[in-house]
This record gives sequence, C-alpha cells and structure tokens, in this order.
Amino acid sequence: MRKIIFLLSFIATLSCKNEAKTNGKLNVVTTTTMITDLVKNIGGDAINIEGLMGSGVDPHLYKASEGDVTKLVNADVIFYNGLHLEGKLVDVFEKMEGQNKTQVALAETIDKGQLIGSEYFASNYDPHVWFNVDFFKLFARKVTQVLSEKDPENAKTYIQNEEKYFEELDALKKDIQGVVDVLPKEERILITAHDAFNYFGEAYDFKVVGLQGLSTATEAGVQDVQKLATFIIEHNVKAIFVESSVPKRTIEALQQAVKSKDHDVKIGGTLYSDALGDAGTIEGTYVGMYRYNIKTIVSALINE
Repeated sequence: MRKIIFLLSFIATLSCKNEAKTNGKLNVVTTTTMITDLVKNIGGDAINIEGLMGSGVDPHLYKASEGDVTKLVNADVIFYNGLHLEGKLVDVFEKMEGQNKTQVALAETIDKGQLIGSEYFASNYDPHVWFNVDFFKLFARKVTQVLSEKDPENAKTYIQNEEKYFEELDALKKDIQGVVDVLPKEERILITAHDAFNYFGEAYDFKVVGLQGLSTATEAGVQDVQKLATFIIEHNVKAIFVESSVPKRTIEALQQAVKSKDHDVKIGGTLYSDALGDAGTIEGTYVGMYRYNIKTIVSALINE
C-alpha cells in the first residue's frame, strides 16, 4: 500500500488537467462489475470507461494495483459503491481528495433510513444495496446527473440512455416478482456463502442466512457451520448456494456437516453476488445476472 500511495502522490504532481479529453470524451473509472455495467448503459459511446474489477473479483478483499492507481489519477469521474464495500480502496480514494476529481459513492444516494444496519462495516450498513432494483435505479439517476453536469454537450444522450435503462430495470422487477410468486413463502429460505442478499430478501420476503456474515473477510468457524447445519435440518431447506466470488469450500463444508447429521441438502447452483459473470455472457450484465440468480434460486428451492 505504501508503494501505491507514493505512486499516487507522485503522479498527482504531474497531473494538472481539469477535464480529460481523450478522444474528446470524459474518462470514467468504476470499481465493481455492477457499477461498470450501469455506467456503460448510461454513458454509452459518449465516455471512455475502465472498470477496476473483473468477473469473480471479491470487492471486499480487492487491493489497488499500480495500474489501477494510474487509471484513477487519469479519470475525470470515479464511480464506486461506498458503504465500505471496497474497504481496501478507501485509503486511495482519501489520498485523491482535493485533486480536482469527481468521486461518487453511489450508495450515498440512498436514504439511510432504508439501509440495513451492519456492525461489520465502518459505515455501519450492509453495502450490498444493488440487490434492491429500486436502489439501483437511484444509482442510475445519480450517474446520469453527474455525467450530464461534467459533459453537458452529451446530457441529452445520457438522459435518453437512462430512460431506456429504466425500462429494462422495470421489466426486470416485474420478471423477478413473477418468478418469486411461484415459491411459497415458507420455502423462501436462502442460504449462501456470505450474507450478500439481505436487500433481496427484504424486497421479496426471503429469509437470508450467510455462512460467513456480511463480509468475506470474516471466516466461518466450526460452530458457525454446525449451527447453520442444524438450522437447515430444522427448516427442511432443500438447497444451499455457492457464490461466484467466494471459494465454494465453505458451502461444501456446510453440506458435509448436514450429511453428518443424517440429512441431505443439495447445492442448488452458483449465484452471482459481489461480481457479475464473464463479459459477453448474459450473467455479465446486471439485468442478466439478476434473472439468472432468481431462476436458479427458485428452481432449486421449490418442491415439485
């Protein structure tokens, strides 16, 4: 980290520009894959965009590379989640304050009264807010606002892209509800590697239990595994789920703990939580990821 901070300070002394004009477009840097996809939908071809994190990358543990620092220094606008999701990038963001750069923590657009509390994050809130589609729409509105202010010549394009994207998000909400309605409420128990789905659970009446808690930086102990195994048996949970950005060994250990108690639970599939799927796939977009997740969850949990 010291080397990166030194590099950041050094590059800052060489950078005096106010607006990047690479190809006449704003340079925008994003952190998570969800935010990258969102900004691409709003900015389209009117911006240059670089995402720091790729498919399967855990933002809780992500550390900036020297290349990342260069991207951040050369950016006009930086969009990130906030609420300490990108905890190890906080020092870098703080060092960049006062460098005539627009840094936007998108989660700050949400009324704190609507956030779920968490003692595991310095923000005291669960940062996995993108699993509430209405919150993600707030993200989109903020992105449109910031891009329009920084680049008024393309404001009309950004607004039109936002309107189109809102149509996609509204259709997504309708589709999610339609799939969820097939699953009886007593069967809506979602058990995953870590507690990333609380906002989803709140929106669609699921009881959500994560083996590792809200942050993947915390390790699940033997007692945690045994306690959750007992819960699975008592509630006759049919399936538990792996996450793409978390090693599957934790869920496999949970499955074995259930079997040791003479009970079976299947692994219902892999869910995308803190990162999207590979670029170019359906799961590589926010909308596609959510549709994939909900179909995977319901098809694994429903009693047929």
